[in-house]
Amino acid sequence: MRIAGATVLLTGGTGGIGGALVAELSRRGADLVLTGRRREALEPLADRYGARTILADLADADDVQRLAAEAAGTDILIANAALPSSGDVLDYTPAQIDRAIAVNLRTPAVLARLLAPAMVAGGRGHICFVGSLSGVAATKSSSMYTATKFGLRGFSLSFRQDLHGTGVGVSIVQPGFVRDLGMFAKTGASAPGGARTVSPERVVKGVMRAIERDVAEINVAPVELKFLTKIASQFPGFSERVQRLVGAEQTMDTIVTAQRASR
Repeated sequence: MRIAGATVLLTGGTGGIGGALVAELSRRGADLVLTGRRREALEPLADRYGARTILADLADADDVQRLAAEAAGTDILIANAALPSSGDVLDYTPAQIDRAIAVNLRTPAVLARLLAPAMVAGGRGHICFVGSLSGVAATKSSSMYTATKFGLRGFSLSFRQDLHGTGVGVSIVQPGFVRDLGMFAKTGASAPGGARTVSPERVVKGVMRAIERDVAEINVAPVELKFLTKIASQFPGFSERVQRLVGAEQTMDTIVTAQRASR
């Protein structure tokens, strides 16, 4: 799928990785459509890159339906928006659980379902989900985030098979620990066990490669983290013990405490 000249709908464009995606997509000549629920965050970015904006709350089912209708003609969907959803599930209200599932899993699936038919009819298009290595291996204090990312990975890989032969590709890009962004930048915590991080630019390159080459799944992380994640997916009990040994629990406790303090 060629990005130059394609109409690209990007969710989560005002976040850290989202901002890097906007800059690269603009550089490559995409016709950008950005969505978010805060006009004051969305419009300066759109003005800078000449993008069209659609205000929408991705936790609101009606807003998602309207977003898909207003974004008709999309050639490439990049579903990047997600709530961090860290913390003990016992601290979540049912409404908070619903919101995490809606934004992180339901909305990407619904947007893909609503935008894909026109792509199939035209014989071209691509849908790229930005997931996480949390969709491959579980960690402490991330039950809701992990659940939604596991679901997103399963949906992506199956939907890809559903669309085989239509000219429409489906990919999922799963970063590991990304430096200068997200929970580590906001809380000051370090990656557990001295794990190496990747730059936002590497994640962006992964997304571009997934779209242009129609790659099913790309994990953006140092080789040792990719290996450990695969082991953890096969041997979760063993992974729990290793995570405790390298201090992963303490890292997540630090992040959750900082997030609570900022609420």
